[in-house]
Amino acid sequence: MNKPLILVVEDDAPVRNLITTTLKAHDYKFITAQNGNNAIMEASSHNPDIVLLDLGLPDMDGVEVIERIRTWSDMPIIVISARSEDKDKIDALDAGADDYLTKPFSVEELLARLRVTQRRLASNRNESTSSVFINGTLRIDYAAGCAYLGEEELHLTPIEYKILCLLAANVGKVLTHTFITQKIWGAAWENNVASLRVFMATLRKKIEATPDSPQYIQTHIGVGYRMMRVE
Repeated sequence: MNKPLILVVEDDAPVRNLITTTLKAHDYKFITAQNGNNAIMEASSHNPDIVLLDLGLPDMDGVEVIERIRTWSDMPIIVISARSEDKDKIDALDAGADDYLTKPFSVEELLARLRVTQRRLASNRNESTSSVFINGTLRIDYAAGCAYLGEEELHLTPIEYKILCLLAANVGKVLTHTFITQKIWGAAWENNVASLRVFMATLRKKIEATPDSPQYIQTHIGVGYRMMRVE
């Protein structure tokens, strides 16, 4: 797997040095920015593969940086922030961030998130021309509108199938309740979020061997859901 170019956006020098030292030790290429305006400039001129973004920047909020980048690029953005409230995570993810890492974090966790994002980039490139999605023993045949677990066809309701396809299109990415309900029902009302929980529970029963310890769909309590890449 080729090592991607990482844009590190962090104004705190010790944290920035920890991240860049880690990246260098694992043969990643990287560039740095210490504020939001520089981050946007570096992102547009270097087109990095992945952005590591602190939210608490001196000149603008990191959420605004995400929104600005999202007007012209879908490059993966992993937020690294001391803000641990669900609302902060949801705001960043709804603005277009792909993942969220709360400070203090371990080097191992940072590297694991980068690997997940790399795999998603690679699989997206492979599947962009494919009409079949494969993840572990889960298979979605988009042309036929069917999903299978192993050789057995899954009997999904139309809503369950739409949710599964949405998660499959964003493997490794946390999707917020708001994002999912807007995509499925066109609105993010409270009763739609409640309905989503019900549909997610029934979908899990159909695709997970043990729904209480899911292999495919991970819950981020108070935030949303993520489909994991299964080898």
